[in-house]
Amino acid sequence: MKSGPLFGSTLSSALGTRQPGAHAPESRSFSPSMWPDFLNSEPGRPVRVILIDDDPHICRVMAGEMVSDMRIDLVGQANSLRDGRRLISMCEFDVLVVDLNLGDGSGFDLIEHTKRVRPQAEIIVVSIMDDEQRAIHAFELGATGYLVKNSWFGSFTQAVLQVFNGGASITPNLARRLLQKLERPPSQLVAQDKGDPPHHGLSEREREVLRLVAVGHTSCEIADKLSLSVQTVNTHIRNIYRKLHVNSRAQAVNLAAHQRLL
Repeated sequence: MKSGPLFGSTLSSALGTRQPGAHAPESRSFSPSMWPDFLNSEPGRPVRVILIDDDPHICRVMAGEMVSDMRIDLVGQANSLRDGRRLISMCEFDVLVVDLNLGDGSGFDLIEHTKRVRPQAEIIVVSIMDDEQRAIHAFELGATGYLVKNSWFGSFTQAVLQVFNGGASITPNLARRLLQKLERPPSQLVAQDKGDPPHHGLSEREREVLRLVAVGHTSCEIADKLSLSVQTVNTHIRNIYRKLHVNSRAQAVNLAAHQRLL
């Protein structure tokens, strides 16, 4: 039998994780109508996740949650930087969950690698380090979630679905400290010269979506208000990130506020 991507341990098979390319078992078939609108991905298709972490305990916890939820398809696992790079390159996936401290390197390298080869993928960092600077660096590289292992409370499945549907997932205590830092705008958020066009190429619809994001609406709520699908709203949000050169809703709103885009 031809072997699939290296997982770095036997944990994947022990938990029933499918290798990339394998067909979904019949028990995972379902109707899209079973999901609330804001948890839908493509109709009838679960969110594909890969997990890279060298901590066996946290892997068991996270993988156990994901394989028991039909909305999640855990397509692969790895426990090292080397195997993680191979897995990212070989698998089709929607969300990467990655530790920053791997035995043979840094998860930051895997975030950068993911954004090169799978630029549409969402990334959640899971780290023992409760450090604002590391979190900010992860967001700058393209992550949309940061969970501190000893502090996170909640569902890892929920975190995956939040980032996939255009949100962010951050351990609450860390999020509070990051918000305090955002009260002082970084130099890159200095307003443009008055003679420069302030819209950054945003379409009127994208600016409308951004205004609703700024007042705290979720993708589902924005879709209802604008009579759009949630998937279309999330596409607009990704386009806003690309045009503003930001990686999160908080960064987009902060930039928009200081450059009069709202």
